[in-house]
Amino acid sequence: MPDQNRADGPADGRLDDRPTIAGETPAVDARALARWRNAVIVAFALGGLTLATWGPRLPALRAELELSTGGIGVLLAGVTVGSVSGLLASTPLLTRLGARHAMTVTVLLIAVAVTVIGAGAGLLHSAPLVAVGFVLVGFGIGALDVVINVEGAEVERVAGRTLMPLMHAAWPAGAAAGSGIGAACAALGVSVTWQFLAEAVLIGVLALVIAPLVPAGRRQHEAPVAERTAPLDRLRSWARGWADWRLLLIGVVMLGAELGEGSANNWLTLATQDGHGRTPAVAATFFTAFAIGETLARVVGGPLVDRFGRVATVRWTTALGVVGVAVFILAGSSWLILLGVLLWAVGVSMGFPLGMSAAAESGPNAAARVSVVASIGYFANFAGPPAVGFLAQSTSLLTALWLVAILLAVAFATASVLRPVERAGVAGVPATR
Repeated sequence: MPDQNRADGPADGRLDDRPTIAGETPAVDARALARWRNAVIVAFALGGLTLATWGPRLPALRAELELSTGGIGVLLAGVTVGSVSGLLASTPLLTRLGARHAMTVTVLLIAVAVTVIGAGAGLLHSAPLVAVGFVLVGFGIGALDVVINVEGAEVERVAGRTLMPLMHAAWPAGAAAGSGIGAACAALGVSVTWQFLAEAVLIGVLALVIAPLVPAGRRQHEAPVAERTAPLDRLRSWARGWADWRLLLIGVVMLGAELGEGSANNWLTLATQDGHGRTPAVAATFFTAFAIGETLARVVGGPLVDRFGRVATVRWTTALGVVGVAVFILAGSSWLILLGVLLWAVGVSMGFPLGMSAAAESGPNAAARVSVVASIGYFANFAGPPAVGFLAQSTSLLTALWLVAILLAVAFATASVLRPVERAGVAGVPATR
């Protein structure tokens, strides 16, 4: 077998178009591989930046549209509807357009959706138009998330080394940048419209910049057109995964982590402002701290998993998350609130990437199995915030956040399902990595 840590190939920086044997690493120019990897990392970051676009400015959106907290929750439900549609559309997009064009189209759609939200809120003061924008942005994020995870796995396979944790860390890093922009705009009194329009331009420009860095053509994991499974057969294979108890328990772990992350993205600023009486600028700064904390936890998470294993890593992080959410809800001083935010960030950092890895090796047809747990995770990320909003209507926002702590505790209790499955080593990779 060739050395999997070697990346060489044509001197012009193109992927080698020669056919490869399944499981081998094709010859790739190191510079082309680096550009490909960086393009996927930027796409991950843009997903995080997009989610942070409206999170820090929810107080301003609520004021512009004259809505209640429950009304904001209804608007956020549009993200859930759109994301589910995006998940279902991602495979046809990849099949018809290829990875390069699918990534470009979804990011450009996100830019258009952010424009619609900004114009609908600040210029037209139209809640229905903003709702349409949230559905569109949910569709774009749902489809993009699948595309970049599939493409990230391909980059990792070609490179012959673990890169996915770094790629996933780019998502909260992008959220940190987005929340920093939101905090600065809130402090400077910049309107929601101008902030969203500027960020939409940034997202659109970066989509066009990274597009040429993604290699065109069919990936090794894709079957030739004549051999591709019919859509109905793919749907049946996906549906069978929902009868697998192991997959469902992996999904429960991801449910707790993703609901915690989605709730922080959407409600942390309002909870800080309404529940703890801090200014919008301080609330946005706390959200920035959350995003930075999650990023750093994922960056160092890989070595921790290698040393202690998936189960112990998820148990420690989710336990810290339960403590963090409780501290955030109950704390009075700003320093304790900040401590709670940071522990909350650690608690949600590892469930999704480690759940994806566990699902992929849990049985045959890895793609279908990953899609099952990904659907659970995405649903939790986008459906959790509206659920918290509806609970807040009858109690308070801080009280509603106990739901996050409860589901993180459930993730802690079911973490043993992430234990690697014994299987024959492949290409020198140990059976229980």
